[in-house]
Amino acid sequence: MPPDDNSAGAMARPDSFDVPEKELPVRRVLILTSSTGGGHDMRARALKSWSETEEGRKFGLSVEIHQALEDTHGLYGFGVNLYNRIQQFWPKLHHIYFNFLEHASLHDSAEKIWGRHRFIERVREVQPDLIVSTHAHLNHGFFELAKWALPGRRIKCVTYCGELSGGYGFSRHWVNPKADLFIGAVEETCDAASTFGLHDDRNWLGGFMLDPSFYQEPSTDEERAQYLRDEFDFDADRFVLVLGTGANGANNHIRALNSLYEARVYPQVVALCGRKSETVEEILAWQKEHPLLPVRPIPYYRQMSCLLSAASAVVARSGTGTTSEAILSRCPLIFNGIGGVMPQECITVKFCRKNGIGILLPRTHQLPAIIREWMQEPEKREIVVNSMDRVRPKRHPLDILGKLRSLVE
Repeated sequence: MPPDDNSAGAMARPDSFDVPEKELPVRRVLILTSSTGGGHDMRARALKSWSETEEGRKFGLSVEIHQALEDTHGLYGFGVNLYNRIQQFWPKLHHIYFNFLEHASLHDSAEKIWGRHRFIERVREVQPDLIVSTHAHLNHGFFELAKWALPGRRIKCVTYCGELSGGYGFSRHWVNPKADLFIGAVEETCDAASTFGLHDDRNWLGGFMLDPSFYQEPSTDEERAQYLRDEFDFDADRFVLVLGTGANGANNHIRALNSLYEARVYPQVVALCGRKSETVEEILAWQKEHPLLPVRPIPYYRQMSCLLSAASAVVARSGTGTTSEAILSRCPLIFNGIGGVMPQECITVKFCRKNGIGILLPRTHQLPAIIREWMQEPEKREIVVNSMDRVRPKRHPLDILGKLRSLVE
C-alpha cells in the first residue's frame, strides 16, 4: 500500500494543506450515494460541504449529490427500505442480506442496472467531470453507465470507502480495479482493497471525510462547560453519556436507562431520538418517574461535533460514521450490540478492538459496570482517549479535495 506521506494532524488548520492561492476553473462532481444506514449520505454531504468552504472553493469543484439507488428504480428503493428495517429490528438477519448481495452482484455491470435510463438522464443533466461513489454497490455498473451517458467526455470515477477494516463484512463490491482511484479512510481499508486486485497506483489513503465542524479547534474547558450548561443544564464536572440512534431511529434507550437506574449509576444522559417524537415523549415520561438520573431527550440534532467533544462516552451502533466522528472528537465508544452485530459493523468492531478504542455491549445490563468504572477511575477512560489519538488519520478532507482536483486535470 502507498505510504502516508502527509504528517499534518487531523485537527490541523486548513492553511497547513496545499490549498490553491486562487480558485481554479470549475469542474463538476456528481456524488453517488444511497441511504442504507447513514454513513454513505453523511460522507457525501461532508464532501459537498468541504467543497463549499472558503478553502474548499479554491479547488473549483462544483458538487451535486445523487441518491443513485432510490432515484433509479422502485425496487432499489424497496431494497434500501428493507435494509433499514432489518437494521432497526433484526440486525442478525443482515448476515443473510449481506451475503445475498455479495453473491448476487446485482449492480456489477451497466446491463444489470434497472431503470438505467433515469440515471443516464441525470448524468447528462449534470455533465460531470468526476463521479465519486460513497456506497459499496455503486462502483461498477453505475460507473459504466456514466461513461455510456457521455461517451465523448472522459469522466473520472472514484470510490471513497469509509470502512475501517477488511475481512468478513467488507464488501468486495467496494473495489473496482478499472476505476481511476480508490480512497480508503484508514490503512486497513486500503489493505482490504488490495486483496481484491487493486494496484497501489490507484489505492490512496485519504483519512476521514466528515463534516467541517469536526475539524475545528478543540474547545476549551470553559467553552465545554458553557455548552453543557446552556444546552442541557448539565454540570461539566460530572460524567456525560450520549445514547445514540441510527439514521433510521433505532434505539434501546429505555432499556439502557433502566439498567443504569437499577444499578444506581447516575451519569448525565443525552438521549438522541432522531425524528421520532414518540421516543422523546417516552423518555420524558421515564424521567418524571426516575428523577435521580438526569436525561435530556433531544430530536434530530445537528451539533454532533459539539456534543461528542463535550461527552464522556457515547453508546451507538458500530457504524463507521459515528465511530469516525467519535475518534476525531476523542469520545470513547460503547457499541450497542443488542440484537446482534451486522456484517458491516463487524469490521468496525474489529478495528476498534485492535486499537483499544471501543467496547462491544451485547446486553444492556453490562452498561452500568462500564460507566461506573470510568466514573470512579477516569484514568481508564483516558487510556481509551489516548488510543483514539493514535489512530486519528493524518490526512484531512482538503487533501481529498486536492487529490480529486489533480485527477480531473
